[in-house]
Amino acid sequence: MGRITVRRPVTKLTIGADERRRADTLAVEEPLEIRVASEPFTVTMRTPGHDVELAAGFLVGEGIISRSEHLRAAIHCGGPGTGGTDNTYNVLDVGLAAEVPMPERDRNFYTTSSCGMCGKASIEAVRTVSAYDVASDPTTVDVSTLVTLPDTLRAHQDVFEKTGGLHAAGLFDASTGELLVLREDVGRHNAVDKVVGWALQQGRLPLGGTVLQVSGRASFELVQKATMAGIPILAAVSAPSSLAVELAEDAGLTLIGFLRGQSMNVYTRGDRVLSSAQ
Repeated sequence: MGRITVRRPVTKLTIGADERRRADTLAVEEPLEIRVASEPFTVTMRTPGHDVELAAGFLVGEGIISRSEHLRAAIHCGGPGTGGTDNTYNVLDVGLAAEVPMPERDRNFYTTSSCGMCGKASIEAVRTVSAYDVASDPTTVDVSTLVTLPDTLRAHQDVFEKTGGLHAAGLFDASTGELLVLREDVGRHNAVDKVVGWALQQGRLPLGGTVLQVSGRASFELVQKATMAGIPILAAVSAPSSLAVELAEDAGLTLIGFLRGQSMNVYTRGDRVLSSAQ
């Protein structure tokens, strides 16, 4: 699978059995520097692949772009220490349309834990810059559809099947349960960025009528990214954080946690979740 996975020797130890030496498949983790108009912008640790989607989704999440025409070009280029000549595929230079204001070079992103913002200030930041009104989205989803999503997500996690080391995010049609796109990455936020970046390139933003299913927990950052992309429903197999619930409530996003088997917890906007018992 190229740069997505690597093989490394490992010693297998089992109590009561002989030591065994074998090769193990690992998910690759490498830095990606995102530049805007050749200026350094941010660095993220990611699994290589779908880098343009990752950069595009990140820029959507930061409120810098919101439509496909905002992204003019993206190209991998030489990195530090290469003299700018050797393509490391770990540096991506993004060009924005002329009408898109250039982001501040030293901007402190509200998505990072070190930005000095928290609680209501972070929620207000997301609400202020979001291009889409998630609260007014009329999308509904049946519980019988929701309970199928984690298994569908898992069945399509090709790299996780080989490594056991990647998060996944899948975008589903809320009415049919059809999987529209799935992306995997060592970072759960990167997997979501890749999904959103795919949607941007396809001209599908805002993502009304969809459910974003993630393989882990629902953090503030994932709720923020869903809100910025106009996704009305976010479902996770694990728990949400308190701030994730606060942001979802404020934004009017339906947040579902502990979606496992035949049950789930609906934390916000439960009016979008339909069942035969209702």
